[in-house]
Amino acid sequence: MFPLIARLLKRKAQPPSPAPPPALAAVTPLVPQPTSFAVRYAEALAAAAALEFQRAVDLYDAAIALDPQHAEVHYKRGNALKSLGRLDAALASFTAAIRRRPDYAHALCNRGVVQHALGRTADALASYDEAIALDPGDALSHYNRALLMQDLTRWEEAVASYERAIAIDPEYAEAQYNRAVALLFLGHFAEGWRAYEWRWRNAQRLHIGAQRHFNEPPWRGDVPLAGKRLLLYSEAGLGDTLQFCRYATACAARGAIVILEVQPALTELLTRLEGVAEVLEAGSALPAFDLHCALMSLPLAFGTTLANVPAAPRYIQSDPRKVAAWQARLGSRIRPRIGLAWSGNPNNTIDSRRSTRLADWIPHLPDAFEYFCLQKDVRDADRATLAGDPRFATLEGLPMDFANTAALCECLDLVITVDTSIAHLSGALGQRTWVLLPFTPDWRWLRDRDDSPWYPTLTLYRQSTPGGWNQVLARMGADLRRHSSG
Repeated sequence: MFPLIARLLKRKAQPPSPAPPPALAAVTPLVPQPTSFAVRYAEALAAAAALEFQRAVDLYDAAIALDPQHAEVHYKRGNALKSLGRLDAALASFTAAIRRRPDYAHALCNRGVVQHALGRTADALASYDEAIALDPGDALSHYNRALLMQDLTRWEEAVASYERAIAIDPEYAEAQYNRAVALLFLGHFAEGWRAYEWRWRNAQRLHIGAQRHFNEPPWRGDVPLAGKRLLLYSEAGLGDTLQFCRYATACAARGAIVILEVQPALTELLTRLEGVAEVLEAGSALPAFDLHCALMSLPLAFGTTLANVPAAPRYIQSDPRKVAAWQARLGSRIRPRIGLAWSGNPNNTIDSRRSTRLADWIPHLPDAFEYFCLQKDVRDADRATLAGDPRFATLEGLPMDFANTAALCECLDLVITVDTSIAHLSGALGQRTWVLLPFTPDWRWLRDRDDSPWYPTLTLYRQSTPGGWNQVLARMGADLRRHSSG
């Protein structure tokens, strides 16, 4: 028999030991053992991974109490606080991490992100530059630096930083897309439109529709359109559709039978777009077609540059019956009429930059005009201001969809708006329009100019400092008074 088996059998055969007397069987009380740093840190990481950021912060605090010199815990705690929107506390945590490890490039980069969000742009730039000096191969630091340069309207430097990020990671879709935006802002259209195709790799983060895939081939400008049924479709916001639907007419001029699919809010208005054979609501069943193209890829297909922007003074027509109905409703013109739109969609990612309060406009609106609210939705904070000013015509209860708003614009002498779809609607109608822009405007308004190659009837009023609406409104008011006295 094998020795090990023999020993086991022998052990098994021994009689059991007698039970100890009751006094000896008493259980010794358990003494709680202090939880180790490693356990608390692991729990905090798990909470952060589960997006339980407040619990993660609490657990990071417990870990720091056990080992306050651990730089990475302070860094991770800063990330959780940043996710909670507690930016000042996040900044303190990143700084604590850097104090314990001065060469902590990731902490420096994230400290820069928080400083940027807090408006401390000089500090943010210093953090990014220090992070890049420590780790020049980190694409994220170059990317974040580029975003800061963009917000400071230092666009050439933004492009250079995006390109450094892309050189490190050519598949960095966000850097590729934002580089495209910067190039378009600078007016480098030929290169910008090509790079703008990277938006499809960022569709979800950019809140645009995903790239469409059909059995039929896309049209990229290289195939003759004569006799072809061409599907054009919207992909982003209402303003984008209004701006780029102009290319439908250009496609029809090349012989295409144009089918235009747009947001439901625009279908009635765009049925009058010249050259369009059929207008469909997005989501409708599609008819047969031969080729397709997204609206915002059409400038690339047409090789659009600043010199050849298709800028007809007017390319959208209102329904004459709706215009006549508005004229009858408004009656005889006693004073010049001005339409106003002072805020946009609050869900837009840049709304805090572009939207204003009506109360801030009131002191700059001369009594010599009659004013009309062109906004479909009025925020609660503006409703009392609007109702309390007798210079505003009452439109409450009237349908203010795009077709009706377009017809009303036809009856006005001037439209003044922040950067919303109203700017594109009024410009496409050929209406005289003043657009009030933030310090860092959307790319389509370009740089350092008070006119637009896209809309010949627009005048642009730009902030000279971030958040400087008072100066913009003062210039607007001075121009209105000049017009009223002239």
